[in-house]
Amino acid sequence: MFHDVSLEQVLKWRQQQRLTFIDVRSPSEFNHSTIPGSINIPVFTDEERAEVGTIYKQVSQQAAKDRGLEIFSAKLPVFVKQFAAIEQPIITYCWRGGMRSKSAATMVELMGIPVYRLEGGIRSYRQWVVNMLESYQMKQTTYALNGYTGTGKTMILHQLAQQDYPVIDLEGIAAHRGSIFGQIGLEPNNQTTFDYLLLEDLLRLQSSDFILIEAESRRIGKVLLPDFLLEKKQNGIQIFIDIPIEERVLNILEDYQPWKYYQEFLEAFRMIKRRIHTPIAKQIEKDLIAENYTSAFHLLLEYYYDPMYEYSRRQYPEGRSYTIYASNVQEATWKLKTLLETTSAKQMQG
Repeated sequence: MFHDVSLEQVLKWRQQQRLTFIDVRSPSEFNHSTIPGSINIPVFTDEERAEVGTIYKQVSQQAAKDRGLEIFSAKLPVFVKQFAAIEQPIITYCWRGGMRSKSAATMVELMGIPVYRLEGGIRSYRQWVVNMLESYQMKQTTYALNGYTGTGKTMILHQLAQQDYPVIDLEGIAAHRGSIFGQIGLEPNNQTTFDYLLLEDLLRLQSSDFILIEAESRRIGKVLLPDFLLEKKQNGIQIFIDIPIEERVLNILEDYQPWKYYQEFLEAFRMIKRRIHTPIAKQIEKDLIAENYTSAFHLLLEYYYDPMYEYSRRQYPEGRSYTIYASNVQEATWKLKTLLETTSAKQMQG
């Protein structure tokens, strides 16, 4: 017989060994939010789940159980094979530790595959994440990367993360670039998924002396940053990256690849068109239609994004700040590494 295990115990195990989480909910539930790193092996498809739910409401609980067993039995051989191919130990769960995870764990155990079932399901995990973020004490020094749009702040963070610097890529875990064009070509995460991934990163970097983030606003796409992180960003060491506008345009073209999303860019631009001086707005739209992206983004930076950035930069209080002037992202990354080494050494001496 399988064993139920509390979230508290699972979290302790996870610090000591690798665990494989199996989410047996339907694909749409899994896609909405899941414990990071989980594998989806659904007991029911979305259509099957809807069918069983309708029977439960319109006929009876027993009739729904009977139909659910009939559906599940037909797919058991494939279901068990999927579990057998997975690295152990296995923790399986559904929404609240109910019939789906119980049925899955029972059948898998009968086939000789040891498995644990998470008590309270993903709902217990969600509550733990919410409680942790509400009470989180972030003690590390925070370096916040600022800069005009297209400066390559995310590229810089990625390069540093690859070299094992303590980076939290807020736009990456939001799956949104933080602008009106930010979700083009991406599938933005919802608040629940963002919270899960953010907490994973915070816990991973708990022992770091400092953390690097991009100086985001409160909202990235549809997700909101927690208050403690906004406060750490505001009161942290501000790093301003300054590179030529021509290089910034190249960075934007490389990142966004607007030629792949012609219509989406036109539609997004028309949402902000009225905020730009009319002759300039007309020229930007003309360039976008003609796929003259270099000119379009140069004008967008000069007449829309740069003035907004100048305003937001003035909102920071006087304090610790540094400006890095560079010709490109690679030079900016190198200079930032040097700055981090210098300021970290000073803090340790202080």
